[in-house]
Amino acid sequence: MIILLGTVTGLIVIGLTAFNPVGTGIGFALSSVTMTIVVLAYIWLDRWEPEPGRLLVFAFLWGASIAVVLAGVIQIFAEAVLNPAALGGSDEVSPISVVIGAPLTEEAAKGLFLLVMMTGRRRNELNSLTDCLVYAGLVGAGFAWLEDILYIANGESVSDSLLTAGVRLIMGPFAHSLFTTFFGIGVYFALHQRNSLAKVGCILLGYLGAVLMHGLWNGSSLVGVETYLLVYALWMVPIFVLIIVLGVQSRRREQRVTAAKLPGMVSAGVVSANEATWLGSLKARKLAITEATRLGGKPAGKSAKRFAFQVVELAFVRDRIDRGFGDQRVYALQTEEAYGVYAARAAAPVLQGMANYRSPSGRPNPSSGQIRR
Repeated sequence: MIILLGTVTGLIVIGLTAFNPVGTGIGFALSSVTMTIVVLAYIWLDRWEPEPGRLLVFAFLWGASIAVVLAGVIQIFAEAVLNPAALGGSDEVSPISVVIGAPLTEEAAKGLFLLVMMTGRRRNELNSLTDCLVYAGLVGAGFAWLEDILYIANGESVSDSLLTAGVRLIMGPFAHSLFTTFFGIGVYFALHQRNSLAKVGCILLGYLGAVLMHGLWNGSSLVGVETYLLVYALWMVPIFVLIIVLGVQSRRREQRVTAAKLPGMVSAGVVSANEATWLGSLKARKLAITEATRLGGKPAGKSAKRFAFQVVELAFVRDRIDRGFGDQRVYALQTEEAYGVYAARAAAPVLQGMANYRSPSGRPNPSSGQIRR
């Protein structure tokens, strides 16, 4: 799927290059630099329990291919119905398409990826709100990357392309990611519901939130520059800051969940009491990985990091069980993740040399209490 979506994305860019090589070149270079910053921001947010690289690439390419193509085809059909003059070659786009049609189709096309993530083994990767925010953000980044290239390449001159790039890439690099974030929040709450109707309701509310944000953004640009700037400063920026705070708090909650499960892992013999002192904190874990690197070089540091990540995976599965979402499949997954911890330990001999290593605080996390030996 990654190869297929990458091919589709490449063909779109090649087609744009044939149509307007200069504009496409400008758009490709500037949009790639900007979206690299956006992607790195989400990778930074995803530090506690990093998602599989293949799924992160899949999310970005989904936004840059399936979401763009699907939304574009539906919008062209809808525009032909709402604005028959478009069939005669008119460049004017119906305001209804801009304010309603585009948000409805684009947020559905992007959100479809999150629905795919809720199926099969992919569901096991949606352990927290942070995970949902990261996947939603990367789908939005992929969509914005290609859409920005499209708009910039459509400029009639180099100056037009640069002006479009300045407006889109400076004012709203996180815009599409922000819109899709609401869909991601809906998916997160849906995963915590047992009733199917409640799940659908959460997803629908998240989708409507994404559409509302998107429609308000598009609509303000049609009213005038002053309205656009007011909506940007008084609504979009505060919401964006709120989402940042929500993401950081969610990552901290991931650490608290892991720390709370460490005493049980110590009792079960999965991890040692000393290891538990550095497995429940981002700062303590970083110091321990640095110590492992000092003892055995970069390979040792990487193996210790993989061990820590595997412990987090086990903690999240145990948390699902403790919250009442355990079934035969989840219990089997818990066994699988526990064996994954043993395998990660076997692949990290440096942990034997760190058997007496404890974090400077001497405990896993203040929220998890003392571990008794």
